[in-house]
Amino acid sequence: MSKKDDFENAADAFEREDYETAYKLFLPLAEQGDAGAQFNLGGIYDNGQGVPQDYEEAEKWWRLSAEQGHTKAQFNLGLMYHNGQGVPQDYEEAEKWYRLASEKGVARAQCNLGVMYDKGLGVPQDYAEAERWWRLAAEQGYAGAQFNLGKMYYEGLGVPQDYKEAEKWSRLAAEQENAYAQCNLGVMYELGKGVPQDYEEAFKWFRLAAEQGYAVAEYNLGQTYYEGQGVPQDYEEAEKWYRLASEKEYASAQFNLGGMYELGQGVPQDYKEAFKWYRLSAEQGDAGAQFNVGQMYYEGLGVPQDYKETEKWYQLSAEQEHAKAQCNLGLMYANGLEIPQDYKKAEKWLRLSAEQGYAYAQCNLGLMYAKGLEIPQDYKK
Repeated sequence: MSKKDDFENAADAFEREDYETAYKLFLPLAEQGDAGAQFNLGGIYDNGQGVPQDYEEAEKWWRLSAEQGHTKAQFNLGLMYHNGQGVPQDYEEAEKWYRLASEKGVARAQCNLGVMYDKGLGVPQDYAEAERWWRLAAEQGYAGAQFNLGKMYYEGLGVPQDYKEAEKWSRLAAEQENAYAQCNLGVMYELGKGVPQDYEEAFKWFRLAAEQGYAVAEYNLGQTYYEGQGVPQDYEEAEKWYRLASEKEYASAQFNLGGMYELGQGVPQDYKEAFKWYRLSAEQGDAGAQFNVGQMYYEGLGVPQDYKETEKWYQLSAEQEHAKAQCNLGLMYANGLEIPQDYKKAEKWLRLSAEQGYAYAQCNLGLMYAKGLEIPQDYKK
């Protein structure tokens, strides 16, 4: 029996999911240097099919195959080094193997090589090079590259900002069920960038992406239901999609879900639940959530009243230029609520808030000048 027949028999066994037989037939071919058998043997070890999963063995066989120029093995070896799976993470090695496969036209490798240039992994950051490799992959119909290219045009990174080009490439990827592209296309319809503003189209693409479990799309879909854009307003549907995104730790969704519990929209009013979701969002650095956590501690809603905790969360939010937090922090310093009274700090935070146009801060800053509270009295100010 010829090597060709042996390979075909091994491949047939693999197709039948008789992995033990496939392994036994591929092994001698791989040991004799057959690049295709080495590639398949690497896959068997990588997936633990008929043998215990062993990434080191997978790497060994893929390397032997890749060194013979097998493009799929080159890509897989690049991916192993990129992710640090079975080998120490090494972006330079990943780039080396991606490049070899990319130069032979492997779209997935071209896309990943573009990612490395985009992020500066193993190579100097170079948006023009990222665009070049993504375009090569995108023109072969690879959805991930089409999405990335659309995003570049949307943001104007490495190319002039061009919403029509962004829409073109995002749509091509979206039509291949790329959830990220579907979501971005929805955003373009929502904002009217590159396409006429159309809330119903935005809803359509958000829903397609959300149904694939993409947290950003779940959040956006919740927003459309909450605001009644493109669909009838429906708080229960909004809560459903916010919750799905919140459970994936998407901070904006957690913040909005907290708001629904605080106001009793689509759910029974529950300050403890509101606080829970606000805090989860706040701990991820969401300034609005940090302010709301501080406010709930100030008012004792869902938690015991605690001015020290209030000051802590207002401070975090204020440092992110949240105008209401800056104002409230300034008032805490002015009034000495569980923190030492400090008019200079009060003036600082009230001024920062007032400069953002927050009327209540402007009013209180004016009162400080009128009363001359450790700042020169100035009726004109």
